[in-house]
Amino acid sequence: MAVFSNLLRHATVLRHRFTLRSMSNIPENTVYGGPKPQNTEQRVTLAHLKQKHKKGIPITMVTAYDYPSAVHLDTAGIDICLVGDSAAMVVHGYDTTLPITLDEMLVHCRAVARGANRPLLVGDLPFGTYESSSQQAVDSAVRILKEGGMDAIKLEGASPSRITAAKAIVEAGIAVIGHVGLTPQAISVLGGFRPQGRNISSAVKVVETALALQEAGCFAVVLECVPAPVAAAATSILGIPTIGIGAGPFCSGQVLVYHDLLGMLQHPHHAKVTPKFCKQYAHVGDVINKALVEYKDEVTSGSFPGPDHSPYKISASEVGGFLDELKQMGLDKAASAAAEAVEKMEKNKITS
Repeated sequence: MAVFSNLLRHATVLRHRFTLRSMSNIPENTVYGGPKPQNTEQRVTLAHLKQKHKKGIPITMVTAYDYPSAVHLDTAGIDICLVGDSAAMVVHGYDTTLPITLDEMLVHCRAVARGANRPLLVGDLPFGTYESSSQQAVDSAVRILKEGGMDAIKLEGASPSRITAAKAIVEAGIAVIGHVGLTPQAISVLGGFRPQGRNISSAVKVVETALALQEAGCFAVVLECVPAPVAAAATSILGIPTIGIGAGPFCSGQVLVYHDLLGMLQHPHHAKVTPKFCKQYAHVGDVINKALVEYKDEVTSGSFPGPDHSPYKISASEVGGFLDELKQMGLDKAASAAAEAVEKMEKNKITS
């Protein structure tokens, strides 16, 4: 009897431990306290990225902003999903990235976090959320992780204050990606969306800033719109991965925006801001436009919805009772409409 009691008690303890484990949302092997339970065989972590970089295997990153796109990235096996402040332009229709707020970014972050289980999730710090002080930067980064469900943050800039902010965020226990070259948040200083590193001083500045961000503790650096030789120079001297976007083939990895690489948007506004370096791997926008026009035409002609897309039935006896009830309520017009609908549906079923 005592043996049986001990076995029962042991089984109860094991069952309790398993229940807690399976219901916990505390990561098992995560990046600085990220949002989800993680299986090291399935979830990308900094350790995975370091191994890829060490072996010379290119890192893939895609910028996405919502649940459906995050699911697609997850299915495709993309390494990093960046929730970029470019959502201001791609999703919200602004001409720059400046207007988007931290609260708006958090909505995008949460949606992506619900859809992407495999990639490392990185959230952009939007303009105005980290420039004032290191404390402001840390507070904003904490919100990206705690409220947005991200694993890491990305910040732009080459100024000493941005380097200081990056260091403070890392020291607060948050993983950081730096961003140099064309930094869209600085267009008022840069004079627009202009490539960087095209003269000696600018090229040297790109390399020096990348080194400074590495020294500050960043685990990777995005190089945007710089000549390939400049990116190659930075990549060769850094001990962390470089992720190129319009920076040639010599970076440790590449990033493109989901909508851009799919050829998703055909609106003139988007055509105006679509970067030259973007390769379109599909023309999804054309497919979407064709489908929408076809839908509009079918609704206008009355061919949609037909019998195949009107699946919910009511039996003949129930219809009869329904019509009687309508008539008793004095709703003869409604009864006639229902009876006519039944007749038409039966006719369509015969002819289809």
